[in-house]
Amino acid sequence: MTTNNKQDKARDLDLFITDLNGNLRGKRLPASGLKKLHKEGVKLPRSVVGFDFWGADVLDNGLVFETGDSDGVCMPVSQEPSPVPWSEAPRDQMLAMMFNPDGTPFEADPRQVLKRMVDRFAEKGLTPVMATELEFYLMDAESESIQRPIPPALADGKGRRLANAEGYSVEEMDGFEAFFADIREACQGQGIDADTIIAEMGPGQFEVNLNHVSDPLNAGDQAILFKRLVRGVSRRHGYSATFMAKPYVEESGNGFHTHFSLLDRDGHNVFDDGTEQGSDLLRHAIAGLVQLMPESMLVFAPHLNSYRRFMSGAHAPTHASWGYENRTVALRVPESPNLARRIEHRVAGADANPYLVLASVLAGALYGMENALEPDAPVEGDAYADESPQYPLPCEWQDAITRFEQSEKLSEYLGEEFVRVYAHAKRQERRRLNKRISDVEYEAYLGLL
Repeated sequence: MTTNNKQDKARDLDLFITDLNGNLRGKRLPASGLKKLHKEGVKLPRSVVGFDFWGADVLDNGLVFETGDSDGVCMPVSQEPSPVPWSEAPRDQMLAMMFNPDGTPFEADPRQVLKRMVDRFAEKGLTPVMATELEFYLMDAESESIQRPIPPALADGKGRRLANAEGYSVEEMDGFEAFFADIREACQGQGIDADTIIAEMGPGQFEVNLNHVSDPLNAGDQAILFKRLVRGVSRRHGYSATFMAKPYVEESGNGFHTHFSLLDRDGHNVFDDGTEQGSDLLRHAIAGLVQLMPESMLVFAPHLNSYRRFMSGAHAPTHASWGYENRTVALRVPESPNLARRIEHRVAGADANPYLVLASVLAGALYGMENALEPDAPVEGDAYADESPQYPLPCEWQDAITRFEQSEKLSEYLGEEFVRVYAHAKRQERRRLNKRISDVEYEAYLGLL
């Protein structure tokens, strides 16, 4: 985009980072200031990164009073902005990353956390190739105002509302043809490399696969922009959309699967040794991912609602398992040509911060590779039926917070500052929600006790 004519100068530009919850924080600026923006960036308090989910300061994290609530500098991560096609007025957007005033990385910034891991692989001459799969529910527009999910009506002029799960149904997608056409067009305009669109197992639930890219930072950027895009385009079509982990108790939850392989300096996939089993490095990476998974659960399931995906019978992994071409395990090695040998990480919910999910996957793999760890035997058959798992995942929010906060390995790989700030944000959110009395408590107890 150029800023030489009056029309371009009149455009607004959104510059934003993500906080630890994946919520966008930033400023709206005139697009005519792009040159100055690249030179100076935008100042925001560093405490913004550590906000709780509702945008409140977390006073225990050491970023507020102890620092005088000092600023960081948010610098754009690309040269040119991308359009915001769902905006009523002409507008563009740019992702940013936060630095300390002295130019050093602010290590609690989620994108910096991911960059730290990418740099560690680069030091070993390795390039991670990553792809993401994000599930979401399309809902009636009224869902946001009443704060309850309502399945959407098909765009066929008959007012028919989705009520049943239609997994892989092409006809269900036909009912939202204009919506998905705009999704694809918006993806193209923002450089998001979208592949297949699938109708998933819940009414109005869809999955969009983003293609593999040889830059995890780009993969994270695309996932962040895609989530914003889906919510924006849905509103233009009179719908609402949510990446909430479990919006319907009785329906499938929204997952966030990540595919991961590694290239050496010559472009060879180091997980491939010419066999269907894969290389020693593949097994080492799997072993590290298995061992760090319980400690990393707070990244994969960051919110109170996240843990409803891991209830009995909900078809989400409840322990750190792995296997070949097995969708009941936490880590799947898909059937593929040897050259495409990779790991699919199947634990995270779509409500998780993409930067942090990708960083945690890389951390687990690197831990296993650096220590030449060996995994247990791959699971064959139903992993959900395993009654004695070696690595059970914490399926309660408090347990996950504690495991994460006490993890020396995560502090080593992801950074002490990040672990401290993130854990305090989650503790504050949990305290706030614990003070709320739920509707079910009133319904059960108020008139009977």
